[in-house]
Amino acid sequence: MIEIKVPELAESITEGTIAEWTVKTGDAIEKGETIAELETDKVNVEIKSDFSGVIQELLAEPGDNVVVGQVIAKLGEEGASAASDAAPKEEAPKAEEAPKAEPAKEATPAPAAEEKKVSKSRTVASPAARKKARELGIDLDEVSFRDPMGRVRVEDVEAHNQTKNAPKAAEKPAASPSKPAAAAPAQDDTRVERIKMSRRRQTIAKRLVEAQHTAAMLTTFNEVDMTAVMDVRNRRKDAFFKKNGVKLGFMSFFTKAVIGALKSFPLLNAEIQGDEILLKKFYDIGVAVSTEEGLVVPVVRDADKLSFAGIEKEIGDLGKKARDNSLGLKDLQGGTFTITNGGIFGSLYSTPILNTPQVGILGMHTIQRRPVVVDDNDTVEVRPMMYIALSYDHRIVDGKDAVQFLVRVKQLLEDPEDLLLEG
Repeated sequence: MIEIKVPELAESITEGTIAEWTVKTGDAIEKGETIAELETDKVNVEIKSDFSGVIQELLAEPGDNVVVGQVIAKLGEEGASAASDAAPKEEAPKAEEAPKAEPAKEATPAPAAEEKKVSKSRTVASPAARKKARELGIDLDEVSFRDPMGRVRVEDVEAHNQTKNAPKAAEKPAASPSKPAAAAPAQDDTRVERIKMSRRRQTIAKRLVEAQHTAAMLTTFNEVDMTAVMDVRNRRKDAFFKKNGVKLGFMSFFTKAVIGALKSFPLLNAEIQGDEILLKKFYDIGVAVSTEEGLVVPVVRDADKLSFAGIEKEIGDLGKKARDNSLGLKDLQGGTFTITNGGIFGSLYSTPILNTPQVGILGMHTIQRRPVVVDDNDTVEVRPMMYIALSYDHRIVDGKDAVQFLVRVKQLLEDPEDLLLEG
């Protein structure tokens, strides 16, 4: 019998959730064939068999959490399935021949305990007490008395009645919650639906909360006049597509502008490790992509060494892989700075949350035409404007550097020639 285990995934990933089995018990499989899909914190991973054979047993159900090295299936050789099916039939007679356990002796029912007869002398009580006891259905033998002569009086009967009924009174409030309990089935009402969070969504939630708890996060804002970028894009987009086979979008302009600003303000391309600041002299830019499973941030490696076309191709490829759920772990690991674009959904203004351990993230927003003053003569024109936001970790990035970083991004975008000179 061959055991199939959860393979090593990545240094930071030690467990996952069985998303689905692509095989069932009794299926014959070949070496290298996918048998299950494992959902991890970052991506879905296909688990492949290193052997050929027949699936004998699946040891986990879809939705179960499993750890690296855990046995999740057992594999036998061809024909083992039929043999295993026949085995129980051959062994069945042997099971019948097994010595029967000696039946336990029947316990003789204990004779019912005879009711103890308690001899009591006739209780001395006043006529009024006897009448009250009859009205209340109270046995005078159970009533405590205070009279030194042993006589039960009316007040003794009434006191006993109150004591006797006290537990019942206490029980009534306890029983009353049963009425609201009848409303409990409302949770099963069609108006309410319980949906288990996917592992990825749980990880996203955890990381976002951690970012707010561990970083001194602050956001600064500015606005960009997109007239120059849109003019270049409109004039060159056809020739650009014909030459490179990819559309000229806004992301390549913003990526280049961010890299230029990071070179001027390197602390935004760093991270904190203990009591040290790790300055990164490479530019792996994360680009946030929204998928049905949640937000993922694939990374454009060495973006500073790529042309506009190279950046657009890489972003396009990563976006497609994200939507097809085919991103690999290497596509998501690392990253020195992140760009997120809420503008594609119509967002006008937002405060992006850091993608820790990074210390900076730039938020793009929708382009909106609005009146602005464009020169020293107070001329007002309608221009395509975009609000941009920079969230940063105030522990190592001062407000002055953050503001100037965003101003530099604005300058590079409003003067594309300067952007091209930045490389």
